[in-house]
Amino acid sequence: MQGLIKLDMVDLAFAIGLMAIAIGLSAWEKIGLELNLALASGRTILQLLVLGYILDLIFALDNVWAVLAILVVLLTITAIVARNRISQKIPYVLPLVWGAIFASTALTVLYTNFLIIQPDKWYEPQYMIPLTGIVLGNAMNAAAIAGERLVSTINASTLEIETHLSLGATPEQAVSQYRKEAIRAGFIPTLNQMMLIGMVAIPGISTGQLLAGVKPLDAVSYEILIMFMIAFANLLTTLLVTKGLCRQFFNSAAQLVK
Repeated sequence: MQGLIKLDMVDLAFAIGLMAIAIGLSAWEKIGLELNLALASGRTILQLLVLGYILDLIFALDNVWAVLAILVVLLTITAIVARNRISQKIPYVLPLVWGAIFASTALTVLYTNFLIIQPDKWYEPQYMIPLTGIVLGNAMNAAAIAGERLVSTINASTLEIETHLSLGATPEQAVSQYRKEAIRAGFIPTLNQMMLIGMVAIPGISTGQLLAGVKPLDAVSYEILIMFMIAFANLLTTLLVTKGLCRQFFNSAAQLVK
């Protein structure tokens, strides 16, 4: 099997040509996406180059504090993005989302590192950073979907919730069904991906490994591990986020706060 074919600046210039053609097609068809495509292309290049240099430095340092620092930065960015996707600005949502994603990701990655991969160093950048990044990105989407569904459903069902409360239900009981629906909504994309993975298209992680010269069965093995990591982390994230959000809608007297 041929090893990785490295791309030089000329190759990347031809890759940029794909986006130039896309911009040209948008202009030709008068779609109006030219500026968005140009900005997205520029940001993609800049952000990935910066990430590449930072990771190159961290891999060279091979220091636990450098690894943890980049992971905290990624976690904070992830939490902010997830919070911003929840339309209603509820107090303390950012630390709530941050804590939920942190707990689920840390438990998932540490379980994987200590029990499955077992690298020489538990913080091995080669494994810790990519695996954490994958889990964080998916947990962010799950938290955002579940959080937004829960908030919008509760706001649309205040009369029903207050009726349950007046009949003696606890706040947890009054919103139990809405929370379950929000969790399902946040987890459905993951479930759908698991149902169709390997049938519709080769997953992105496996594609990258295959391009790097990894044997197909080895690539598939890691894809299985990653999918199970994502599923566990996403379910735990939605459980924690919805649990915390539900508490924000009630005061100490168990009254619904509108």
